[in-house]
Formats: sequence, C-alpha cells, structure tokens
Amino acid sequence: MAPTRTLDSRWVRRYRAFFIVGSVILSIQVFLAYKYFPIDADGNESAQDHRDLSGRGLNVEVVNEDLNGGVSSRRFKENYLVVDDEDSPSNSNPVNGLYVRNKVPPDKSDSLLSNRNNAVAAEKVPKLNNKDGGSTGVNRTSLRLEELDFVPTCDILAKEAISAIHRAKTQLCKQKLANITCLIQQRQLYPHHLPNSCPSQDVFTAGKSLGCYKDEKTFRLLSGYYANLKTTNSPKHCINMCLQSGFPYAGVQYSTECFCGNEEPPSTSRLPDSSCNMKCPADPREACGGYFTINVYETGIAKFTPQVPREVAGSGEQPVRIAFLLTLNGRALRQVRRLIKVLFHRDHFFYIHVDARQDYLFRELLVLERTLPNIRLARRRFATIWGGASLLQMLLSSMKELLDSGWEWDFIINLSESDFPVKTNNQLVDFLTANKGRNFVKSHGREVQRFIQKQGLDKTFVECDAHMWRTGDRRLPWGIQMDGGSDWVALSRPFVAYVATAVEENKSQKDSLVEGLNTIFKHTLLPAESFFHTALRNSHFCDTYVDNNLHVTNWKRRLGCKCQYKHVVDWCGCSPNDFKPEDWPRLQGTENRQLFFARKFEPVINQAIIDQVEEWLYGSYPDNVLNLKSYWQSIYHYADLSPPPDDSLLTLAASLSRLSSKSLVLTSDSGSCLIQPGKVIEVTSYHNNDNYKGSLVRYEATLNGDADPMQLETWVQPQQHMSIVKITPLTERLKSLLVSSDYDQKEQMSRNFLHYLGPFSEPSLVYQFSVNSQPSTYNVTFLWVDPAGLLVEASDVHIEDAHAINYVKPLLREPLLPGVWSVKMVHEGAVVAHTEFLVTPLEFISGANITQHQAGFLHSGPAQPYPINDLTEWEKLLENTGDRSALQRKAMVNARRFGLDLKDWIDNLNSR
Repeated sequence: MAPTRTLDSRWVRRYRAFFIVGSVILSIQVFLAYKYFPIDADGNESAQDHRDLSGRGLNVEVVNEDLNGGVSSRRFKENYLVVDDEDSPSNSNPVNGLYVRNKVPPDKSDSLLSNRNNAVAAEKVPKLNNKDGGSTGVNRTSLRLEELDFVPTCDILAKEAISAIHRAKTQLCKQKLANITCLIQQRQLYPHHLPNSCPSQDVFTAGKSLGCYKDEKTFRLLSGYYANLKTTNSPKHCINMCLQSGFPYAGVQYSTECFCGNEEPPSTSRLPDSSCNMKCPADPREACGGYFTINVYETGIAKFTPQVPREVAGSGEQPVRIAFLLTLNGRALRQVRRLIKVLFHRDHFFYIHVDARQDYLFRELLVLERTLPNIRLARRRFATIWGGASLLQMLLSSMKELLDSGWEWDFIINLSESDFPVKTNNQLVDFLTANKGRNFVKSHGREVQRFIQKQGLDKTFVECDAHMWRTGDRRLPWGIQMDGGSDWVALSRPFVAYVATAVEENKSQKDSLVEGLNTIFKHTLLPAESFFHTALRNSHFCDTYVDNNLHVTNWKRRLGCKCQYKHVVDWCGCSPNDFKPEDWPRLQGTENRQLFFARKFEPVINQAIIDQVEEWLYGSYPDNVLNLKSYWQSIYHYADLSPPPDDSLLTLAASLSRLSSKSLVLTSDSGSCLIQPGKVIEVTSYHNNDNYKGSLVRYEATLNGDADPMQLETWVQPQQHMSIVKITPLTERLKSLLVSSDYDQKEQMSRNFLHYLGPFSEPSLVYQFSVNSQPSTYNVTFLWVDPAGLLVEASDVHIEDAHAINYVKPLLREPLLPGVWSVKMVHEGAVVAHTEFLVTPLEFISGANITQHQAGFLHSGPAQPYPINDLTEWEKLLENTGDRSALQRKAMVNARRFGLDLKDWIDNLNSR
C-alpha cells in the first residue's frame, strides 16, 4: 500500500500547485474586468434605448470639449448609436464598436451622476489652467529659447504654437507667433461675445425657458443637431451652441446632451418641471433634462431663410452699374485681357489688384489704366497666399478704395484670372437691377458645427513668412451665427460700405460686430470664405442675404483634394479643377439657372473650352481671325523684380541664346557678321490647339561688336528621351515617361513645360498609360541613377489601370549633381523602360553670375551619400558598373568648371 500512498501525495501536490496558479490568473482577470469593463447599474433597459437618435434625420455627433476651449468631434453616419467619446472607458460599455454610457434612471440621477462625475474627475490626467477659457493637458513639449533672439512674454503651453515657432524661418515671424499665442492665453485677443442685430418679425428671447418636455426615442422634439458635452453642458452653453449653428431652439437632456431644432415643441408634450431633474455637469445648480425629458429654451434668433431673388426688374428701373474687383496672380496676361474685353462696358468699372510679387502682370496692365478711364490698378498691393488672412485684408482694402474712387457703382463682383462669364453682360445687368440692394453669397449647405471643424474655424492661424501657421484651438465668440462657403461674392454698395468702413480708426463709433469679426478673421484660415457670410447673417443686412454667389465651380474632389497646399498652410485644402471640353454639359446646364460666371479656366491647360463658351454667348469668330487657337504666356522677363528669376531657367535661356547665335549666319557687303548674344529679354511658352509647341527665347544680340543691340528670338522644344527596353503587356501601353518639376496633381500634368531642372529643383517622374479595357495592376520599381552612375533612389510604385496618369516624387538630397540622369523602370526583375533627364549646371545665382566658389559647392552634388535598401539586388540591373569610376572622376572635374569652361559645359549638355 505504500507505493499507492506515495503516488496519491504526488498528485495532490501537483493539484495544489495548479490550483494556486489558476486562482492567481483568475484573480487578475477579474480585477482587469472590474477595472475596465464595469457592469451596468441597471439591467432593466439598455442605455441604447435612450440614446437612439435615428428619428427625423438628426445630425449625430460625439463632441469632446477640447483642451483650449474649442470643440473637436468624431462623426458617425446618421442613424448610428452615438454616445460618449472613447477616452472614458470607465463610464462606458462597448456596443457594436461604440461606447454607450450606462443608463441612469431619473429616480437615481442625482447620486449616480454625482458618483460618476467624481470617478471621471479622479481618473483624468492632471491639467494646467489655460488662460483662454479652457484647460490643457500636461505639455511635455517646451519651447527651445536658445533658438530665439527674444524672450516670450508668457509661458507658451500649446504644442501647436511651439511647433509653429520652431518651424518658422525668420525671428520676426517667430516673435509674431509667440506674441499672438500669449495674447490668446491671456484672453486679450478674441472677443468672447458679439452682438447679433439681425431684425426678426417673431419675438424670440435669448435664454427664455419654455419648460420641460417629454421626448421620444424615435421622434426627437429637436432634431436639427445633437452634441454630447460631457463636462461643459448647461442651458447657457447649449443655447450658445445652437445659436451659433442658427437654430431658434435649444434643449438639454440626460445631463450631458444638447439638442438644437427649428420647431417649437408641442404643448401636448409638456411635463412638470420636476420631471427634468438631472444636474448639469457645468453647473450642478441647474437642471439638464432627464431620462427622455428635455428642458427647452429659445436661443434668441428666428429660423433663417435666405431671400429668393427676382428674375425681372420693374419697368423704369435704372440699370445697375457694376464694379468688377479683379484679384489677379500669375502671368496669364492674355487671358486677363480677354476677360476684361468680354465684360467691358462703359458703365462698368474695373478695379484690378495684382499680387505684390507679380511685377510682370502689374507692369503690362498699367497700359489699360492709362488708356481707359474706368480701369484702375490698386497701388496698395498685398502678397497673398492660398488660404491666407491677407486675402481678406486685400479685399477689404480694395473695397475701401472703390468706395473712395468717385465711381458710382451699385454692386461689387470679385473675380480672378480663372473666372469667365457664362451669360452676357446684359443678362447680368438685368438680373442685378431686379435685385438691387441684395447680397449674393454661397453658403456651405451643411451642418454648421461640422463646417466649423472642416474649415478650421475653431483653430488659430497666423500668417507670416508666406505661410499660415496653426497655433492651437480657440473658441469662437458666442452670440452670433457662423456661416461661410465660397469667397466669390456679389455685394451691394451699402453692405460693402458697412463692412469696409465700420472699423476705421478715425471713426468715432466703431461697429462692434464688424470690429470683432475683423479680429477673428485676421487669424482664420480662408477668411474670405466666412467673413462676409457671417457679417450678413448677424447684421441688419440679414434680410438681403441670397444663397447664391452667381458662380458655378468645377469641383472634382477626388483630384482637387490632395493636400497640395501644405507647403503654405498647416491644413489640407481643396481646389476646383479647370473646365475642359468634357465638362461642357455642366456649363450648358447653367443656361436656365441664376448663374453668371464659371471657374476655373486656364488657357495653358485648355483654351478650347473658353473659345466654346465665348462662341456660345456671342457667336462664332470670323474665319479670318489669325491665331485663334494659339496662346502665349510669359514665364520670364528681365524687368521683373518679383518673383526672383529661376536660376535654372535663366541659365537654360542664356545657353539657348548662345546656341542659337552660333547657328545663325548673316552676310553683308563686308562679309560674314559675327553675332554676339547679350542678355535674355523674355521666355514665352507657346501653345497651339491645346498642345505645348515649345518656348520662345527673346534676347539681345550685337553684330560685330556694334553699340546698338538688336533683338532676336529662337524657338526651342524639349526632346523626349523615353525608350522601351523590353516589350511586355505593360510597356505596350506605356505612352509617356518623363521627368520634370511642378507637377499639378489636380490637373495631372507638369506645369514646367520646358522640363528645366537645376541643382535645387524637385524632379518628379510622370508616367502615362493607355486605358485598358481589362483592368489590371502592376508593381513597378523606378531606379534613379545620377550622372556619376550611382543609384540614389529606388521608388516602388503600385500602378492601377484606374489611374492612367500619375507621378513619382523621389526623395533626393540637394544640391542635385548636374549632368544627365537616368530613370529605369523595373518590372518582374527586369528593366523594361528607360528615360533620361538633364539637371543643368547653374550659370547664375539669384540672377547674378555664379562665382568660382559657388560653382564648386553647388555642382559637387550632396555632401552625404544616399542610403539605398537592397542595393545589391539593383546593382545587377545597372549598365555602367564597369565605368563608374570614370564617371565619378568626370563629375569631380565638371564641378570645378568656371567661366567660359562652365558655359561650354552647359551648352554641350543643352545641345544634346
């Protein structure tokens, strides 16, 4: 029996060990479950029943009060069950991927809500007080004072502001960012409340309580907007948010919920006030509804309804006179002249603002001012950027100049060089005459709070160093409705006088609304898209608001929303596409609508559609009109002070003038004449039938050293260097493979038609395939090889048939090594296509001749080698492995070239 007892003891000891280990594991699991997945306090009915917001198309949104007083949100599709945000799992249960707050019955609301709030407060991360009316989390990012030549006036807390200060290029910009951030933290920059003077026939009192009402699960009393304000909900806060969104009624429910609506609740749903007994998170002394019970209040505004414009003016009305405010940028001189010609009338006026950096356009348009009395160019010029605050300052300044011009006009319509009319002048005048005194703006057409977040209105932006820097969140002032949409407007003279002169420094009584809006939109992204709309909605001009800016815009958001402006703004923005012949049905559709202008049009992209619109309006051109299908646009002129010349373009043009002079042979009675090229006068891009045909280089030249120079012009067209190495199904469809710069993702083309590149260019490889009826995909690698034969980049690309045109932008270190580069297209382990491109050595730096020291530095390539992954794998595909040492020695010799030797090298490369 002894052996049996020994065996039993062994198994008992093992069982005891397993039991202890299992108990420990079970205890840990129970603890974690208790910690992170608390049990519902009441299992009789799911919280989901209370939170069902599917009735009547309610806008559903989860809102977290942000750390600096703004509002951030996470939006779900309508009819979803949307509740508390995900950062407080201790108060939520996961249901279908969403967190649902535990239901609190009305009879237990006080105690449970108090306990819940205490638990939330205990688990919150420690916070620092924010002087801008909010709080901010612990900031572990500090400002590096050693980078600044000034001492900030406050301890800057916002991480976005610190990032912007460090990224800014100049000390002046850094100081501006710091000063504005400190003013915001000290609550000294933005107004906290602005007046709303929009008259209303209905009597609404801000904050007036209508009582407690019974709400329905599937039929909400206030169905316009919903937000969950976990810590800041109160009747006052909810009223302000609903007023900001344009709703006459606001309601608080279930402690943290805020509802907005346009219709007053029916009296049949009225309950005793005691039925709304949940305390408000922001103020426990106030009641914030209850379980399916809601406290309803008036916001103080009536439901807004835009005016419906009239079609025909009354008999005997004097035709209106229009001031066209042209805000121009770029170099599209011929298109600007065409726009003015088609709009011109002796009773209309043209006030032209040319960007301060565009000397060419300003200089050429001065001729019109000297010729015609109703055309004037602005002398106070702004350097504007996409989305910049300077855009609104420019518009207000120009409007003020128009008011003081002495011209008698009734409307201002702002246009750019990309706009073109789709109705005749007479049709426009007749329509505006019928609607004299009204103001035409286009609203966003979406829920206001979502528009605020999408537009970035709840962020502070500061413009400096030609960049819009985002410095943190902000809270918009209460008391007014926010609005916005398009920055292309048609405004009446009385309203223009109100917004353009209401904040003059010498004015004895400033308008507090416009003064406050000027302060807000001075630090707002895309301010012109909201300033005029918001001023209209909240002033005594609100009954002149027409939701139509007379424009049709060619939005193709799949192409236009590519974050293409991130180099000038800390935000992702969208831009409309150019109209092309395939968009003609959309333009035709404006015929019976109150639309008078379309955008965008660019003749360098497509001129045929502009010809088609003009002939649609005014009939066909005569057959004897010359060069009707041609278009020229200057890309360089020697007289331009701004923008500074592109040194690689100037180098190429100078080289082409020398090559052209060598090819000319002039004879006279005394024999052959020696042509000596001088300075480059102008470079012009030439297009015909919407195809780039080449560039014209105009330059000075002298004959046999004569003192009086003449001007010569040469035409040049860049060559294509693509070659197919191996015939495959992929290369059979390859139409183009070229390297250039300035690739436009929106229009899917390079705007550098000459394909000139220099040591500081950012090359992109643009490839195009023919459309395949049977969709397929390919994985391709592009190998970038520099003039020394070194592999510097391997770009992996996934090519889909759905995108016939696309581009690859390699990460290359500057300065690029001058000379002939090559790009090899690798598919399934073999090179299938090949192209070459030239990086031109520089003859000029900032328009001046390069020095020997500068040439040695710029033409030696990057100081550090390129790190290439899988280099051994790609080396076998390079053809120049054997003579790579010779190529490197040649590159070193070329880097020391200077003077005439440098010019010979440049000319030799360009002639190839």
